[in-house]
Amino acid sequence: MSKSDFSFDVVSQPERSSSARAGTINTPHGQIQTPAFIPVGTKATVKSVMPESMKELGSQALLANAYHLYLQPGADIVDAAGGLSKFMNWPGPTFTDSGGFQVMSLGAGFKKVLAMETDTVQSDDVIAENKTRLAHVDDDGVTFKSHLDGTMHRFTPEFSMQVQHQLGADIIFAFDELTTLMNTREYQVMSLERTRLWAIRCIEEHNKLTADRSTKPYQALFGVIQGAQYEDLRRKAASDLGAMDFDGYGIGGALDKHELGTIVSWVTEELPLARPRHLLGIGEPEDLFVGVEAGIDTFDCVSASRVARNAAVYNNFGRFNITNAKYRRSFDPLVDGCECYTCTHYTQAYLHHLVHAKELLASTLLTIHNEHFIVGLVAKMRQTLIDGSFHEFKTEFMGRYQRPGLTKS
Repeated sequence: MSKSDFSFDVVSQPERSSSARAGTINTPHGQIQTPAFIPVGTKATVKSVMPESMKELGSQALLANAYHLYLQPGADIVDAAGGLSKFMNWPGPTFTDSGGFQVMSLGAGFKKVLAMETDTVQSDDVIAENKTRLAHVDDDGVTFKSHLDGTMHRFTPEFSMQVQHQLGADIIFAFDELTTLMNTREYQVMSLERTRLWAIRCIEEHNKLTADRSTKPYQALFGVIQGAQYEDLRRKAASDLGAMDFDGYGIGGALDKHELGTIVSWVTEELPLARPRHLLGIGEPEDLFVGVEAGIDTFDCVSASRVARNAAVYNNFGRFNITNAKYRRSFDPLVDGCECYTCTHYTQAYLHHLVHAKELLASTLLTIHNEHFIVGLVAKMRQTLIDGSFHEFKTEFMGRYQRPGLTKS
């Protein structure tokens, strides 16, 4: 297939002073109606939930991780199976990230924040206790030790493209270097230039592989915008990569959530209007509204499934924890009024019991609900953008939603 098999169409004009828009991403495996939330299935599975259930709850696409699938089972096996969608029995579009985040976080043993300074730059304050640096970056790529078995590996822009082409996702991301807010501006500048040069290499390798594998479905390549919280660096990165032959763009890197809207707006103001924009790793309701307002089309995040495995449940008032004693004898639905499979079939008392009994089914049922909630929330944003009531919907929703905290069900 050819590049023409991927396209993006804007179907609503931004309203008021917002950059929010609704659109349609067309891929070889189907359409994605945007804005859309893309659940994360790191190892070709959303933890504890069947792909069929993800489709039933409203997911349009899933995102898997190139680093994890490269290590296990191997990108060549996924390729031999017919690509990611066929391998995991998922009927719709798929994304894979470049592997850069995991190479530089799991491989290095950092704290919750992420850094990738070279050894000549101070970085002891970001290494987690009892961890050692296991990943090293240079201008050509990153050498890292597997978190699974300690074997050594190396990712370059070209190798990331090769792995992602074997995985066969509809949308793939260029290999980039991640930094944190703890990095100096001097290092951010150096890193941004490294990522720019890597982006050029990714495009060249992507084009070569696309020609070599012309019988395979076309894969859209998204560039990744870094720059931390510096306006000039974010705008420069967006301008530089926006002039390149990418099919779309991911916005990633270190940022303060309180500055999310401002930082994303700097980027979207510089990027081409006719290409889709993906916000990496963002999934809390209030942040989704901010991202949509700033012109984001798709999001991915592990939060909905991760908090479900810790018994936290999303609803229109925030989050609550089903382990609370008051749910032990409550035979109400998990969330009143929710139409997901979990809420229409199971009670709070049953889910309370499953969690306390440490039954695996608890994770399955709670994840189904949380993913349904987040996917449905962004789908509702899309509808209100089309009918012109987005700002009213945001005001009404955020007027009752509270975070953080475990609130009433």
